[in-house]
Amino acid sequence: MVLSLLASAAGSGLASPSRLDPVRLFLDADIVVQAVMAGLILASVWTWTIIVGFSLRIGRLQRRCDTYEGEFWQARDIDAFQKENAKRDIPSARVVNAALGEWRRSTAGSNVDREGTRQRLGSALDGAVTQESDRLANRLNFLATVGSVAPFIGLFGTVWGIMDSFFSIGAQQNSSLAVVAPGISQALFATAIGLFAAIPAVIGYNRFSHRVNRFETRLYRFADRFHASLSRELEQ
Repeated sequence: MVLSLLASAAGSGLASPSRLDPVRLFLDADIVVQAVMAGLILASVWTWTIIVGFSLRIGRLQRRCDTYEGEFWQARDIDAFQKENAKRDIPSARVVNAALGEWRRSTAGSNVDREGTRQRLGSALDGAVTQESDRLANRLNFLATVGSVAPFIGLFGTVWGIMDSFFSIGAQQNSSLAVVAPGISQALFATAIGLFAAIPAVIGYNRFSHRVNRFETRLYRFADRFHASLSRELEQ
């Protein structure tokens, strides 16, 4: 379908367009402006891929954590329960694994340093929660980059296109609007594509950063509750 649109736009010749045609604006633009547009379109596609993928992933992880944590506090054998969930992608389960690993190492000897064990358990839990948050927010950096850079890349295409339009004025020695208008339209189209890529990226980054922070807070609450449970075990 895209190829047919490009072919029809290319075959239209010098006919004056009756409406704004983005495909023709792209085909008639300078090669530099075309490269800018193509890069921004690819960035926009990847941005929407991240937005959709992240929305599905964080929703799936929240549901898994809800189910896991509800079953975890009712489990009588934590080790057996962890083995059942070892291969599943559950952040809460990985937080528990980090704490249990530190628990086994700290309580392996005959003399257990209770206060030192508590501190090491707290560090292990905090580190696991931070690691899960960083893993979840890994691709959000791309959204931040697109949101901050895409408008300037589009502006670069616009400046280049306007420069090319003024060069055409000098070469043809004709300053009529019919000479300069097509080039300026193509140049401004680059800025429009830059904004089209940047606006969803900024909105998505702000929204998803808030959701990651909420998810991290949720993991910290679970980790604190588990740390308190292990501390009671130490007192016994």
